[in-house]
Amino acid sequence: MNLIIDQGNTQAKLALFEDGQLIAQTKTAELTTGFVLDFIQGKQINAAIISSVVEIPEATLSGIKRLTPLFFSLSHATKLPFTLAYRTPETLGRDRIAAVAGAWSLYPNQNILVVDAGTAITYDFIESSGQYIGGNIAPGLEMRFKALHKFTGKLPLISKTGDIPLLGYDTETAIRSGVAQGIIFEIESYIQQLKEQNQNLLVFLTGGDAFYFGEKLKSSIFADEYLVLKGLNSLLEYNAKN
Repeated sequence: MNLIIDQGNTQAKLALFEDGQLIAQTKTAELTTGFVLDFIQGKQINAAIISSVVEIPEATLSGIKRLTPLFFSLSHATKLPFTLAYRTPETLGRDRIAAVAGAWSLYPNQNILVVDAGTAITYDFIESSGQYIGGNIAPGLEMRFKALHKFTGKLPLISKTGDIPLLGYDTETAIRSGVAQGIIFEIESYIQQLKEQNQNLLVFLTGGDAFYFGEKLKSSIFADEYLVLKGLNSLLEYNAKN
């Protein structure tokens, strides 16, 4: 059984995979060895991988390492089933690598765009040849709401829940539509431009706001909230064999 840990900016997601299938998952605001022990209680862990976009205390990392005979920490130097054409691979987000790996494991040898709508929105493209070209980073949904509130004198901080007309009919809908519709147009534009340049483009949407946007997009997409976890498991299996 494989233990997968994805430490993001605001929370850690943990999962157990067996024979390639996700059998359990959870999340926590604070990753500790005790939390991991409770999650895997009664389970035999054969291998584990961790991906983190923040620094994890060495004591916690050491504690997790002792739980399994085979442990990997994802970095740009980890063996990948595709090549990185990114000019600064050491600065490439681990979550971005994992998301691309997840899509590639499901549809290898395809032109793929991965959109991860989380705290930030990332766009990552891999060619059918297996070469990761690169991508872009933009503010996420909540970040845009907070920025409008913080950097203006009177605009309120609002929720993403509510009406999203094409044109707002009051301040609340003007903010919500400006942010949400702006992101929708942004995603659609990336999809259309990359489709013009790459045949049979597949688009994956993941992240905490994946389903919020997935139902609003006109383009055909694969929405998968577990894409990063699946990608980490595929990389764990790949490195265990190589």
